[in-house]
Amino acid sequence: MATVLSVSGSPSASSRTGRLLRHLDQRLIAQGHEVIPLDVRTVPAEALLGADFRHPAIVEATELFARADGVVVGTPVYKASYSGVLKALLDLLPQYALTGKTVLPLATGGSTAHVLAIDYALRPVLNSMGATHIVQGWFTLDKDITVREDGAVSLTPTTAEALGHVVDQFAAALDRTPLLAAAS
Repeated sequence: MATVLSVSGSPSASSRTGRLLRHLDQRLIAQGHEVIPLDVRTVPAEALLGADFRHPAIVEATELFARADGVVVGTPVYKASYSGVLKALLDLLPQYALTGKTVLPLATGGSTAHVLAIDYALRPVLNSMGATHIVQGWFTLDKDITVREDGAVSLTPTTAEALGHVVDQFAAALDRTPLLAAAS
């Protein structure tokens, strides 16, 4: 099975975005994939903001991207775009860090006014980084994600169904990617 890097671009430790990603990670693990979580907020600010390509945390993140067969990128939407902390990390990765990768873009936000942020802000960046296949992304409203007292996530039934479908499409694309790459 594939190795998946699950990247949370939220600057908050208690974010719905990060919790949603960890919830979806479990679905991928249940399908037999290895999932490596990466919370960008844990990368030292001085490395990100100082553009320190040689900082051990940046080197490690670069290696995680290189190792992955697929990447799930989740971000809260701020001002109709993905988070600044995610942008800072993506800017420090090699230009074609996503070459040969299948990518699933996900976003969360408080209003449907931000639903196009995936297609108009995040997808172009992922594409410019050489992603082999960017599957259909998904925007989830904050109100459709509930964090329970035990830290687990509950989703509204409609959201759970839609995200399950999107994650399953991503997993199926992961299984096909080596065949597509071999045919090229």
